[in-house]
Amino acid sequence: MDASSARPKGIALTERQKIAWLRLIRSDNVGPATFRQLIDHFGSAEAALSMLPELSSRGGATRSVRIATEAEAHRELELAYRFGARFIAIGEPDYPQALGQIEGAPPLLAVKGHLSAVSRPAVGIVGSRNASVSGAKFAAMIARDCGRAGYTVVSGLARGIDTAAHRASLETGTIAALAGGLDQPYPPENTGLLDEIWNGNGLAISEMPFGWEPRARDFPRRNRLIAGVSLGVAVVEAATRSGSLITARLAGEFGRLVFAVPGSPLDPRCHGTNGLLKDGAMIVTSPEDVVEALAPLSQRDLFSAPAVREPDVGEADMLPPDDSERTRIVEALGPSPVEIDDVIRHTGLAASAVYLVLLELDIAGRLHRHPAGLVSLAMGD
Repeated sequence: MDASSARPKGIALTERQKIAWLRLIRSDNVGPATFRQLIDHFGSAEAALSMLPELSSRGGATRSVRIATEAEAHRELELAYRFGARFIAIGEPDYPQALGQIEGAPPLLAVKGHLSAVSRPAVGIVGSRNASVSGAKFAAMIARDCGRAGYTVVSGLARGIDTAAHRASLETGTIAALAGGLDQPYPPENTGLLDEIWNGNGLAISEMPFGWEPRARDFPRRNRLIAGVSLGVAVVEAATRSGSLITARLAGEFGRLVFAVPGSPLDPRCHGTNGLLKDGAMIVTSPEDVVEALAPLSQRDLFSAPAVREPDVGEADMLPPDDSERTRIVEALGPSPVEIDDVIRHTGLAASAVYLVLLELDIAGRLHRHPAGLVSLAMGD
């Protein structure tokens, strides 16, 4: 297919820029959304790093913000190099283009394996960890047929459906999205499978630091990677409350196709997938259903524009709002999530002033960012 042979476009960061990006994303209270706004406002990661203490102070922080040092960044790059991995920045040629367009895309991805896996359109396949024999077999059928049709298969290296999908696509190409650092795969029994992936035609990706052991709250972040990299996500066996449904919800929010395999109403592992079908997911009764639905999307250049780029010239207006304007913005916020545009309309202040105060609160640890770009004050403010 045309999309699979086209080399992604983008601009590579300099070594100095990459060090600054790594320092910024590893500093306190800087998540992907905050990272992007810092770059947009201050023009570069280096400029943003120099402003973090002032932003934190103006936001009302009770302690100094921890900023990752150059030594720490160099050490992590060295760890990656010794591990056979590297960091790819959003907007660089090898960054997954579809992932780069989602809200809160990771500024940097640690990757190990064959980067050819990100040059092809991808499909996510997820499902139950305690999969049935028939569920695992059908997931493998979808993965195998999608791989033969030119798609990279993306999953989360979990037991059950994920494992079946990865194994069935080892030859054609698969991407394992990890919840922890690349050197901390989970579950441990899939370490051998991960070796096969990155030593074969596949790739492992993670946004977490090396040495980071995955916690429960890290898995939804991992699920966001699966949904973001893919054109569509197929769910095979999922309970009513499961990570697979989180992946499906995120895929829908990102504008991806959501597929679900129907199952017996008597099997709790199928309650989630049957629920997805009631909510409008595309029914899958054969691998061809997935391949045929994805075909029109894979022929189009849907994700060509890089999402974050440091400007070559120019300097952002760094004049902060005065105290009265800052107070109006803070008073407009509360514990309930609101749209930033509503805050701008409510206060009548310039958008740049509102965004800057939100950055101050964010760096100070006083702001919560929610899906769909909503914000709220942290409890206690």
